[in-house]
Amino acid sequence: MSTAQVSLVPQVPQAREKHRLGLRLTVRHCLILTGRNLLHLKAHPGQLIGFAVVQPLMVIALLVYVFGGAISGSTESYLQYALPGLIVQMTVFSVLAFGAGLNEDISNGVFDRLRSLPIARIAPLMGHLIGNTLQIMIGMVMLLLVGMVQGFDVRTGPLQALGGLALATVFATGLAWMSMLVGLVAKSATTVHLFSGVLMFPLTFGSNVFVKTDTMPGWLAAWADVNPISHVTTALRGLLSTGSVGTSVWWSLGWTVLLTAVLAPLAIQAYRRRI
Repeated sequence: MSTAQVSLVPQVPQAREKHRLGLRLTVRHCLILTGRNLLHLKAHPGQLIGFAVVQPLMVIALLVYVFGGAISGSTESYLQYALPGLIVQMTVFSVLAFGAGLNEDISNGVFDRLRSLPIARIAPLMGHLIGNTLQIMIGMVMLLLVGMVQGFDVRTGPLQALGGLALATVFATGLAWMSMLVGLVAKSATTVHLFSGVLMFPLTFGSNVFVKTDTMPGWLAAWADVNPISHVTTALRGLLSTGSVGTSVWWSLGWTVLLTAVLAPLAIQAYRRRI
């Protein structure tokens, strides 16, 4: 047997083994890259402070204390109505930024360097998704805590409150697939930002986040009533304050399943073409 033939013998099983990663190892790779995506928060704590402390204070100050008296008659009653919606709005804004960060990482060659490592191919994408979702959860908790300091009253209970935040997080993961799909097919992060800016206004302002839908014109109320943001906001408002959720939880979960079922395969396919 020639030297060339002998050198090929150990390479074949190694190549096959590289592509035959089990579920356990794939999950481990995803979690490792999730930790990588969170490391920059340790290196730049100011970003976490700005996102988790300063931003919630500004949101409540600008939207509740500026508009609350005019809309609801008092800032206290408006804070009780609006804070669950503000949590959902903050979640949507943060999710729509997923795509821009993903596009920048790919354009800067971060994913190319990760691809050269013996890791699961899907791990960089899932690490990005999980890491950003954890940051959103931190933002939601901080916004709720800041609201409670300002006078928001959780009138249900800790389990219902945690369930509401969990529901908003689950919905965020469904919506994230749309943002990541745009980030994967767009040529630049600027394009992703423009798309996100256009999309977030009809989603958040055309909903019951700030006002009740029965105060809107008929055509706008019709859209707001079917808007998934309205369903998530109603569910979170019921789980945090009113205690009444109706069918909003099921609508929220249904929208999450629909968004994931339609957009996740498209995003993964675009990811495989891009990487």
